[in-house]
Amino acid sequence: MTVKWRAAALAAGLSGAALMTATGTSAQSPAPSPASPEVAHAVPVDAPQTQAYQKADPHHGLARRRAAVAAAASTDAACREMGDFYWEIGDGSGTLASGTRGSRYSANKPLQVASASKLVFAAYVVERVGGQLTPDQLDALEMRSGYDNFNPLACFAAHTVAACLDRRGNGLRNAEHQGRFSYNGGHDQYLATTLGLGDLDRYGLAAEVRRVLGPDLHLDYAAPRVSGGLKASPAAYGAFLRKVVSGHLRIHDLLGSHPVCTQGPDCAAVQAPDLPQPWHYSLNHWVEDGPGGDGAFSSPGMMGFYPWISADRRTYGLIAREVMAPKAYLASMACGQALRRAWNQ
Repeated sequence: MTVKWRAAALAAGLSGAALMTATGTSAQSPAPSPASPEVAHAVPVDAPQTQAYQKADPHHGLARRRAAVAAAASTDAACREMGDFYWEIGDGSGTLASGTRGSRYSANKPLQVASASKLVFAAYVVERVGGQLTPDQLDALEMRSGYDNFNPLACFAAHTVAACLDRRGNGLRNAEHQGRFSYNGGHDQYLATTLGLGDLDRYGLAAEVRRVLGPDLHLDYAAPRVSGGLKASPAAYGAFLRKVVSGHLRIHDLLGSHPVCTQGPDCAAVQAPDLPQPWHYSLNHWVEDGPGGDGAFSSPGMMGFYPWISADRRTYGLIAREVMAPKAYLASMACGQALRRAWNQ
């Protein structure tokens, strides 16, 4: 009985002197008799109780994690100087923690998410083809197709996916860039036309994406640009991320797959955005695997919308804001990384 009681006390967090006080014995003391009150009221820790605790608190200290993330959002240097923003962390079942700084943003305010559109389009393509990507589709989603002459500004007033690709050489292919990473929206725009989306305007594009990913997702497009035209509220984008994390979308199993290098002396990449680390690129998303990185999968947008999925695919998060500031995405990334560190500490 003494062994069971000590095991229960240790499992409850008692040790050393606290254990001696709880049992009323020392290491040299004889074991108490079976009638001892201490033993009579001991509650051994068994498997069903442990499992019940894990089900009730699968994130092992949710209240502590929430407090740590809220503190980081308010006081961490990476977030403190960023101005107004909304943040959220959740898992496949729902939002676990969220908050706002300032009054400009909220969970339900639609924003232009810019390049955060890319992860949504990748999920669409993977779902559309049943997870079986052709070599050409894989090249496009890894930005190795050679279609890297795309300028989104040239799409102004273009009403369809194909019209956007046809403007001012947007659809030109650079043969010497084939097989080499080159960050550009042309890969996705061309791929969209091969999938029969060329005649769709922004409303038709949104309807098609919802048809494939789920009518429950309130995703819209401000322009018929599949790699940068998405418009969604943080709540809507969060719902998309939950479907990925929960495994309801096939891209869950392909996150981080077929990684390609994006920079460095031994990398044949053509062009890449300014990044804090030499990350790899997977299917329309970054793998934050550089030195000191945590391996998260992310899709930052130019104006500061930064969504991510944790390396273990168990949680998601986002920083939501829409600002026209140089490298706004870098500031949001730094803040989001700080929130992840706080969550995991």
